[in-house]
Amino acid sequence: MAVFKPFRGLRPPRALAKDLACLPYDVMNTEEARKMANGKECSLLHITRSEIDLSADIDTHSEQVYNKSVENFGKWQKNGWLIKDKTPHFYIYAQTMKGRTQYGIAGCASVDDYLNGIIKKHELTRLDKEQDRMVHVRVNNANIEPVFFTYPAVKEIDEIVNKIVNSEKPEYDFVAEDGFGHHFWVINKTETNKLIEKLFTEKVPYTYVADGHHRTAAAALVGKEKRENNPSHNGTEEYNFFLAVHFPADQLQIIDYNRTVKDLNGLTTKQLLERLESGFVIEEKGSKNYRPKKLHNFSMYIDGKWFSLTAKAGTYDDNDPIGVLDVTILTTQILSPILDIQDLRRSKRIDFIGGIRGLRELKKRVDSGEMKVAFALYPVSMNQLITIADSGNIMPPKSTWFEPKLRSGLVIHLLD
Repeated sequence: MAVFKPFRGLRPPRALAKDLACLPYDVMNTEEARKMANGKECSLLHITRSEIDLSADIDTHSEQVYNKSVENFGKWQKNGWLIKDKTPHFYIYAQTMKGRTQYGIAGCASVDDYLNGIIKKHELTRLDKEQDRMVHVRVNNANIEPVFFTYPAVKEIDEIVNKIVNSEKPEYDFVAEDGFGHHFWVINKTETNKLIEKLFTEKVPYTYVADGHHRTAAAALVGKEKRENNPSHNGTEEYNFFLAVHFPADQLQIIDYNRTVKDLNGLTTKQLLERLESGFVIEEKGSKNYRPKKLHNFSMYIDGKWFSLTAKAGTYDDNDPIGVLDVTILTTQILSPILDIQDLRRSKRIDFIGGIRGLRELKKRVDSGEMKVAFALYPVSMNQLITIADSGNIMPPKSTWFEPKLRSGLVIHLLD
């Protein structure tokens, strides 16, 4: 069963929360981070993307960057921009997007649960990205950014959350520059914190990484590293746990994660369409944006036109949890055999566009000449994600996109 515990969070004063909180480090580049932090002296980006305080040509993985992060993290605490709670708490973190609100609980997950498979994964991680975040966790001795977990909904936990959010004023409550609302409550009652911890250990057999696989791996591996280097290790140290926000699965929606490709592998548009006929029912939809209507239906944009592509029966296996995914069908029937993209993780000919940017972003990339063709997919379901994680399988790269992203900085977990 899942271990989930309260902790003494490091948090900003209420007046600074909106300016200090920021998007996760990995959804932006350095220049975008500079712009986001502009005018916000206390933005956490000075810690999570500390290269923004150094020369423009700095190597983002250099020792100078990590040292600057540590320097800024200390400064933020010295200035009172981050203050440690006196007692352990769980925290409710809710997000609102387009009128829909999802309610998560921030607390500490267990390193052992990650190592033993209680925390289930659905994506592979890259060693270079793991190493970068491991250094960041190690040098700051903190989980500065939370990871996004999900779990099968538990009625009793939902009832606790509903009671608090309907009767207490949130500690933080703001709308970020992207229009998404962020609402945050501190669970102050000791008995409530203990009950939540008990309910997880009794009623939640597994938890699932929804977003933040590299941050999760880095946090767990640094915890493992610290225990191996501590001859007095007893299992209760803070480094045995890491910061995660847990949302019930029935409140989450996965957004589509789309693809654009730079060239047609020597084919003309006519030849591409002819090659597609063997595996897809093709319908031309004209210049008006066309969004996939159901699983196994794709939209393709090329030469100023949208096409509906519906995979033909018999070209996929409904009993194969990976093979039935639309990201798999697209790869095995189009990207690999026709466009000769064999390694999605490393190919420079393909790019991935989160569905939050809309179909207009796909159209823009193709119309500009930067890309030749774009494919939009029907989003993966939460049931598919959980089924795949439970079966021990791994989704193809860039299969899921979650919105809103968790804001970093509303609460931080120190490892000592």
